[in-house]
Amino acid sequence: MRIKKNDTVMIIKGKDNGKTGRVMRVLSGVDKVIVEGHNLVKKHARKTQQNPQGGIIQIENPIAASNVMPVCPKCNKPVRVGSSAAGKDGKKTRICRKCKEALA
Repeated sequence: MRIKKNDTVMIIKGKDNGKTGRVMRVLSGVDKVIVEGHNLVKKHARKTQQNPQGGIIQIENPIAASNVMPVCPKCNKPVRVGSSAAGKDGKKTRICRKCKEALA
């Protein structure tokens, strides 16, 4: 999977189409990601010591990784991700396919 935690991504399908957000968690086993503040669903919570009020809370649901694209910091657009082994140490880095800029 070419999406990592703390990447800025744009949602390209679904009810939050066109919105950007930060990846909070990557679920690599099922190819899904959780984007901060998007794909919210309501969940009924029982009263507990941590949540003495109980009631209805909103949580982020996972989104299929194929439905999000990383946003390039230089282009500021959603881009496809390539890889490059450039540099003196030969480490692989993720790069933007449009401008060849390294993704954070």
